[in-house]
Formats: sequence, structure tokens, C-alpha cells
Amino acid sequence: MPVQTLTNLSDQDLILLQENIRTWGRELGFQQIGFANPDLAEHETYLQQWLAEGYHGEMEYMASHGHKRSRPSELVEGTRTIITARMDYLPADVETTRLLGQKSKAYISRYALGRDYHKLIRKRLTQLARKIEQHTGSYGYRAFVDSAPVLERALATRSGLGWIGKNSMLIHPKAGSFFFLGEIMTDLPLAEDQAYPKDHCGSCNACHVTCPTDAFVGDKILDGRRCISYLTIELKGPIPVELRPGIGNRIFGCDDCQLVCPWNRFTRPTSETDFTPRHNLDSADLCTLFLWEEEEFLQKTEGTPIRRAGYERWLRNIAVALGNAPTTPDIVSVLKQRSGYDSVLVQEHVHWALEQHQSG
Repeated sequence: MPVQTLTNLSDQDLILLQENIRTWGRELGFQQIGFANPDLAEHETYLQQWLAEGYHGEMEYMASHGHKRSRPSELVEGTRTIITARMDYLPADVETTRLLGQKSKAYISRYALGRDYHKLIRKRLTQLARKIEQHTGSYGYRAFVDSAPVLERALATRSGLGWIGKNSMLIHPKAGSFFFLGEIMTDLPLAEDQAYPKDHCGSCNACHVTCPTDAFVGDKILDGRRCISYLTIELKGPIPVELRPGIGNRIFGCDDCQLVCPWNRFTRPTSETDFTPRHNLDSADLCTLFLWEEEEFLQKTEGTPIRRAGYERWLRNIAVALGNAPTTPDIVSVLKQRSGYDSVLVQEHVHWALEQHQSG
């Protein structure tokens, strides 16, 4: 196909281009491509209400940037279309609910077991954008993967990729919710897809019932300050004492509201080898991970999302999980080994953990 310019692309050319973009997206490993209009006025109202309640906690980035998060054309001037993409990430043959019942094992959110998705998906989106450029000539675009003020789930549902469930996750009826999202904001005048037509959660509220810390305050409304993902990744200080028992053995993130979702019986294992668990992090013992020195932590989490928490919070989280684990000589021993660690934050959580075993 010869290179064309935006000024001479006919309506038929644009229709064919969109079909090609879907094909190229699949070839790059995306399970679905959609096209959204940048008007997110309805979702902007929900965002402002959520922020007003303080549900974002210490995630100040959710409140910064003015209205750019809900107005893509202000974030990237000239945006006319947002190309949305989703990519499955759940590795095959990886334990989930059974591991949560093994309290001496560490549970890490399944999205974080392999390579950092930001880098992989941004690279694929950039490849897709350049493929488009080869066929249209120069045009304006920027690719995003959970790395800028973008309402990803709102754009995804606007472009037909699924509906936002009661657990506030995007759900697709044939794929569940274990997938990543990414976007390309572009000045191409492409036709928007039909927004996903229906919410299929019905009367099910399994996600609300199962949440270990009662973080849901309503349908599709999550109080981030109580969410285990927030507590183990975003929160910089001490984890509130009253929420520590609910964390169980979850040391980085939480999947509970997805694991109980009936639609996730349709989850398809990812074919991306980069999402394969590294260093046995999908089934490691808490004691083993707690004794990692910082150098080992940095080496074994290199290139993974776990790095975001940092070593100090890594130890904080594992200390809480050890406090929730059954009392054994090994667990008490490793906690005592860390009781004098040079961090007030870690010491506080280690001492709390030891108290749980002394009181038990």
C-alpha cells in the first residue's frame, strides 16, 4: 500500500485503515483493538466525586494535572481519536486461590510476576503507531500505558473493550479482566467504535463480599485507602494496624476481587513469555523473601513492577504477612533477625508481627 497523507485519505481509506490497525494490533500480541472519541464528560464527574471523598489517599497524581485525565484533547493537543488496546497477562499453570490458603507462602499479584508491562506494551504500541505512519505518512500521536493522566478503563469501555464492573475493573465477556490496557492518542479522524452496550454484573457482588479489607463503598466505587494494592504498593508509611490482618499473605498487590469474578472463568492464559514468573515468585516462601538483602532484591526484581515498592516497603509488607502466618520456629526466627533492621518503618511492622505470634 503506498504511503498516503492525511489530507488525501478518503472515507473508504480510513475504514480500511481501521481494519488494518486491528490486524496489526493482533499481530503485535494485542487481543483487541478499539477506537474511542475523547469525550469523557460522564466519567469526569465520577472522577471528581471520587477525589472529593479522598478515596485516592496518597495517590496525589490522581488529583493533579487539572482536567487532563478526563480530557484527552487537553493532555495531547489535537487528539481526535484514541486507539485502545488490551493484552492478556495471566500466565498458564500459575496458582492463585490455592496459594492464598498457604499462609507461609507469599502471594504477589499475578500481573507483577514477570517483566514490567509498561515497557513491553509501550514498545508494542509504538510499533503499531509507526506501522500506521508507514501507511498514512506523518501524523500526530502519543502512546500511553498506565504512565500518564489517562482514564484507561473509561476509554476502553467507550471503545467497546468491555464494561466497568462492580469491582471497578474492566471486564470482557470472553476474556474476564486479567489483561493490561494501553492507548495511542492520535489526530487521525477515525470512526469511534460503539461503547460497550451493557453491564453484565447483574446481582452478583462476589467482589464486594470477598474483599479482605472491605474496600468497596459501593458499586464501582473503591476506597483506595483500604485496598490491599494501595496499602502494599502506594502507601509510603505504616499500614494501618486494623487493616493488617486482612492483608493475609499478600505482599504486593491483590487479585481477590478478580479471582472471584464469574467472568474470569473465561480468562485465557497469556502467550507472552515475558509475563512468565521470574525467580519462583509465584510460589516463594515468605521466610525466604524476607531474608533477601537489598542487593538480592534489586537483582531479582530488576525489570519487574515489584521494584515500584522498593526494598523498605518490601520488608514492611512481608513482615505483615509473616505476622498473619501460622506460628512456627522459622517464622519467629526470621522476624527476630530483622527486628533491629535500620528502618523505623520495618521495625514497627516486625514488632507487630512478633506480637501476633506471642499472643497466639
